Amino acid sequence: MSSLSKRSIAIGLLIAVVAAGASAAVTAAAVSDSDSDSGPASTIEYLNADPATTSPFSDVVAVGSMLHLSGNLGLDAAGTIVPGGLKAETTQMMANLKAALERNGSSLDRVVGCEVMLSTAGAEMGKAFIDARNAFNEVYSTYWKQGRFPARHAFGVTGLYLGALVEIACDAVRA
Repeated sequence: MSSLSKRSIAIGLLIAVVAAGASAAVTAAAVSDSDSDSGPASTIEYLNADPATTSPFSDVVAVGSMLHLSGNLGLDAAGTIVPGGLKAETTQMMANLKAALERNGSSLDRVVGCEVMLSTAGAEMGKAFIDARNAFNEVYSTYWKQGRFPARHAFGVTGLYLGALVEIACDAVRA
């Protein structure tokens, strides 16, 4: 390949990169403008079950018809982890997730993706994760119809808030 051809290709690539950068700059500006009072800020809602919360996160952030739910734990009404182990926590956590979805105009059948964190504290990570995932799946799988499961990824962690054994964060579509 001649040096002129190489130079033409390099100039073409540079133009493409600059054009892509300009496009990204326009997109970034549109996103940052959404925080203004006159723009599409109404399409982003920061929702909390307790409006007086001092937590540095929102329970749910709605962007258009999409809901992004923060992690849910197996907490009872008093805010403590339910006793009984992983299956009991998973059952309570799913009830809490269902309530959060319904409170915000959605339902479990409109969940499109989940992130599951399973605590393996104090155990051999690999085996503990597999055991925890299997127990979790026994409960989790009962909340959806066969073949209609949300996309999901699960991973083991060495600890969760309040000593929880499981936490789930989800994305869903409003009804």
